[in-house]
Amino acid sequence: MTEYGLAGGIVAGVDVGGTYTDLILLDPATKQVRLAKQPTTAVNQAFGVLAALRAVAADLTSIDLIVHGTTTTTNAVLERNLCRTGLITTAGFRDLLELGRRTRPHAYGMFGRFKPIIPRDLRLEVPERMDATGTVRTPLDEDALRRAVRQLMHTGCESLVIHFLHAYANPTHERRAAAIAAEIWPNGNITMGHAMLSESREYERGVTAAISASVQPLLTRYLDRLRTELSERGYPGEILVMNGNGGMVSSHFVAKEAAKTVMSGPASGVMAAAYTGRRAGVGNLITYDMGGTSTDVALIRDAEPAVSNEIEIEYAMPIHVPMVDVRTVGAGGGSIARVDEAGLLQVGPESAGADPGPICYGRGGARPTISDANILLGRLNPDKLLAVDDPVSVDTVRSIFARDLGDPLGLAAEESAAAVLQVANAHMAGAIRMVSISLGTDPRDFALFAFGGAGPLHATALARELGIPTVLVPSRPGITNALGCVVADLRHDFVNTINAPIDAVDLDRVHAIFARQTAAGERLIEKETVGISEIRHVFSADMQFVGQTHLLRVALPGPTPDRTTLQSLFERAYFDRFRVELSEIRANLVNLNASIIGVRPPVDLSSLIDPATREVTLAAAEIGTRPVWFAGGWQDTSIYWRDRLPAGCRIEGPAIVEQMDTTIVIEPGNIATDDPDGNIHIQIVGN
Repeated sequence: MTEYGLAGGIVAGVDVGGTYTDLILLDPATKQVRLAKQPTTAVNQAFGVLAALRAVAADLTSIDLIVHGTTTTTNAVLERNLCRTGLITTAGFRDLLELGRRTRPHAYGMFGRFKPIIPRDLRLEVPERMDATGTVRTPLDEDALRRAVRQLMHTGCESLVIHFLHAYANPTHERRAAAIAAEIWPNGNITMGHAMLSESREYERGVTAAISASVQPLLTRYLDRLRTELSERGYPGEILVMNGNGGMVSSHFVAKEAAKTVMSGPASGVMAAAYTGRRAGVGNLITYDMGGTSTDVALIRDAEPAVSNEIEIEYAMPIHVPMVDVRTVGAGGGSIARVDEAGLLQVGPESAGADPGPICYGRGGARPTISDANILLGRLNPDKLLAVDDPVSVDTVRSIFARDLGDPLGLAAEESAAAVLQVANAHMAGAIRMVSISLGTDPRDFALFAFGGAGPLHATALARELGIPTVLVPSRPGITNALGCVVADLRHDFVNTINAPIDAVDLDRVHAIFARQTAAGERLIEKETVGISEIRHVFSADMQFVGQTHLLRVALPGPTPDRTTLQSLFERAYFDRFRVELSEIRANLVNLNASIIGVRPPVDLSSLIDPATREVTLAAAEIGTRPVWFAGGWQDTSIYWRDRLPAGCRIEGPAIVEQMDTTIVIEPGNIATDDPDGNIHIQIVGN
């Protein structure tokens, strides 16, 4: 096994976002770090990756490992830019993907539109039937299956889903159908529902398989192009792709389960936060990633990100594979502010995007945004913005704010800009409450980990709003997702349905399933050409009280739990979540989950800021002053350059810290200190 990524190996982490492609190149031997931020090339994202590598003058022949986070699948699903896909299912169940769970796009509205992943004319039925115990009720009609496969081929389908009723209990028919289809189907794009998700609930399993199959050809083509481009330029190594669960998989295997790469980008940022917080001694974090279009938040407890297998990325699109539990709101630097018909100030979710972008980008944007508000209030330096085509004066921004917002609201331009930030902060605080208070967690017990290009601009205000005592800003906030690609581990997750009361469950079967999951995960990790330091196993169960609908994830101490352990752990988890004891009701064991993690060797983050650039005194790191608007009005504020800050420095607010990839706002009264890895810890005085 070639041990890529071990000491001495050069590792590149690349995160392709909607606007920028970020890259970090680490050489552990020399502790050299090179960074790049290049525009994402939407037509072929591989070109943006190559541009980022050129920007750091990377010698591809000397790089040992490239780890890649991608938005290919996420964007394809959200934009419905999907491949033509056919579905073969059990007779009588072709409309399963359309019937769903009897919900509506708008709970209190009379109107709403829903477009299923696979249209009805491409959903075909064949005679076959299993019951919930896995007993065959109707044998598979193989001739009907062959006719259905040929029919879908003739309609131009590029990908095929085979999704039979109760295949989680007995996958024999799905496997046989896939084998027959493989004899006829012109490519390898055949997805079995049980292989993607071996749990009950046919609708969620079917949607997950349909999404995966619909993006599989897109992801395959993209990764083939990327491997070819890199190989032609001399890259000899492996490409690992970040999955939504925060782990990595070889690019040669990942497209087979393409749905697992949805939310790849947000997951990489959360993994970087967990790794950074662990090194900094801060295990409990709420991550806050604010970019140009949206804000992502997640919860990390004891340096372990929360993972859920019940993510719904938009209405009627549940993807039931384990993913880092990230919540998103439409508030980013490009979110547009407006006054609605009722005379109320609204911010987002409409965004100026990258083109034309905010007014300050000079690309033709003419509507006020959050970034423009930060410019107008002195928080952002207009001379230090990235990717500005034609500089726009602050006076121009001021006049637009006065016209579009100030005059209708009866406010001065600067006051309307301050109001924009207050409204945007309220939206983002709501997202943080979704991952904390709404789940029974007090945000005051956590630190706020602020990253993304705009996160550190708003973090102290959000922390003050929520009573969070500390803000942790990593050394390179704008490329944190790329860093996550470098520090993340290999990971494979497995789910199997039991669905039996604890007092009646077959414990030997439980232990056997965990053993099979463990063995399968270890086999997959052994196939990877990437060195690891150890293999870690994480076991859990999805449980509920008998008669309930919703599930609760319960961590297990090992793969051989007994009945007493299962019952007591569930009751404790239920009480922690709802503060209710229901000991008289039986608990039901629904799903068994195992995560097999190949732990990669540690990465030294202290070199992310070059020690040679640091000054001896704080005064020497100051690059000027300017008026900045805080609550109560303008204040003269010291401006520091991040790379020049002396090790272990202490900054008293108000202050602004600028760097290549972000700007950090330290409000009046706050105290900021620097740690050995270059992270800035901001104490929110009064919280």
